[in-house]
Amino acid sequence: MGDRIKVTIVVEKELPIVWETWTRPEHITKWNFASDDWECPSVSIDLKEEGTFSYRMDAKDKSTGFDFSGTFTRIETEKNIEYILEDGRKVSVEFSIKGDGTKVLESFDPDQEFSRDLQEQGWLAILENFKKYTESI
Repeated sequence: MGDRIKVTIVVEKELPIVWETWTRPEHITKWNFASDDWECPSVSIDLKEEGTFSYRMDAKDKSTGFDFSGTFTRIETEKNIEYILEDGRKVSVEFSIKGDGTKVLESFDPDQEFSRDLQEQGWLAILENFKKYTESI
């Protein structure tokens, strides 16, 4: 699968707030999309090892959509989340204190369909939405 892709951001909020907005369905639906013409209308999440998740991703014009889903393999509250996507790719999300804020580092196996640059841009755009939303609450 090649080298992992990494994206990171610092959110100017305390770690417990960042963790909550990352893991609670009522928050995930408000930030989990790469651009304003997409939405995440529903989230199912069982945040425990071997628990599953599914985030529905839809274009607002209803032209396309997909389920982003997988199984959690490791959960360390306020530190780390690891999961395997349905296609077998592995993802890790690390949370750490950075000054007065919280650093979020995502690393993931790239898929073979899209360029690395496009994947990095898309995941970073979602991370930037997460930052914007979390800092607004």
